[in-house]
Amino acid sequence: MRGIKITNRWVVVIGAILIQLALGAIYAWSVFTKLLTDPEGLYKFSAQEAAWVFSAGLATFAIVMVMAGKWQAKSGPTIVAFTGGIVLGIGYILGGLFGSSFWAQFFFIGIIGGAGIGLAYVVPIAVGVKWFPDKKGLITGLAVAGFGFGATIWVKLADSWFGGLLNTTTVFGLSSVQSVFFIYGIIFTVFVLIGSMVMVNPPEGYKPAGWVPPAPVAGKAEGSVNFEPKKMLRTPQFYSLWTVFIFSALAGLMVIYCIKLFGIDALKYHGLENAGIIAGTAMAWYAIFNGLGRIVWGMVSDKIGRKMAIIAMTLLQGIIMLMLYHVFISFALSVGFIIAACIVGFNFGGNFALFPAATADFFGNKNVGKNYGWMFTAYGVAGILGPQLAGVFKDAATGSSGPVVWMTPFIIAGVACILGSVIMMLTKVPGEN
Repeated sequence: MRGIKITNRWVVVIGAILIQLALGAIYAWSVFTKLLTDPEGLYKFSAQEAAWVFSAGLATFAIVMVMAGKWQAKSGPTIVAFTGGIVLGIGYILGGLFGSSFWAQFFFIGIIGGAGIGLAYVVPIAVGVKWFPDKKGLITGLAVAGFGFGATIWVKLADSWFGGLLNTTTVFGLSSVQSVFFIYGIIFTVFVLIGSMVMVNPPEGYKPAGWVPPAPVAGKAEGSVNFEPKKMLRTPQFYSLWTVFIFSALAGLMVIYCIKLFGIDALKYHGLENAGIIAGTAMAWYAIFNGLGRIVWGMVSDKIGRKMAIIAMTLLQGIIMLMLYHVFISFALSVGFIIAACIVGFNFGGNFALFPAATADFFGNKNVGKNYGWMFTAYGVAGILGPQLAGVFKDAATGSSGPVVWMTPFIIAGVACILGSVIMMLTKVPGEN
């Protein structure tokens, strides 16, 4: 399967954003958790069960992306993105029709939906880097920015826009949650299929007009190597980057899962009656800044280098996570909570611009689709550890009052981010003296 002929490389960016808007569905999961975990509601999931659906999606997303990277290198990006859209849509449609139990949602939304995201996600990154070797950081950020912005759309559409689909919609007599799954499945399919039509690699040897590739620097491999995955996996630099990615992503994914539950607990504890509305607002702003962070951190890294950008991002994230409750909420309440959510989302978004670009810098542009699939398994690990960290502590506190139970997972995540910045400081590009 081949896409349309590309005459303007910026069309690829538009297609990439359209695809990523749909894939950002997974980050809207927190909008469903209040209804799913309501002990008096229809589903009565535990906090861990709700977290496991989210974690299953993240882990499957990361694992399938390894296969997708190999497939798109062999068969071309169009068919891979197209298939991802079909699989993602089917997962959500079936989750709507049959997702009345935990195991049904785990399988349809988590496993099948996550597989669809994993198939489509790598394509815009791999294609974008090849069309824009002169702007790798910026284009990687733009290519995945839709993921964060998409989450905002799906959160607000379900929660409040036009009265909120969760409050107003019933499809085929299904519950509000399942009705939204069904509607979203159709929308996601259409978005990804349209975007896949412009996911086309440039001609062999393509160079942007007026761009001259930088000359290799003696003793420095950056930009002058093209590692195959087997060779990359034998380097200590891969495992350093992989570990830093886990630590950095863990914090953001934990907050995505628990932002509404934590926000309601914390703000109600401080006497705010509209805690649910504030938490929903924070969730939407988190997603917006997640998208902005992908663009801004990508641009920053083009100026100061990927290594320095990752160090700055992880260090700032660690500090914010440690300060979130006692500073941002205890002293500034609702405004502080929203500001903290914005900063955490902004930094978390930076991962998805910096780590693919760093993978290209460290191990070459040619095989970035295949190589980044392996790097991205770190996200799958973080997708299990982050949400489960929050879910375990939340379930353990059943019957306890106050939000203090959330503090331990926030501290663990903050320390992990700071440790990640230290590891990055000690990591050198392969061949660098």
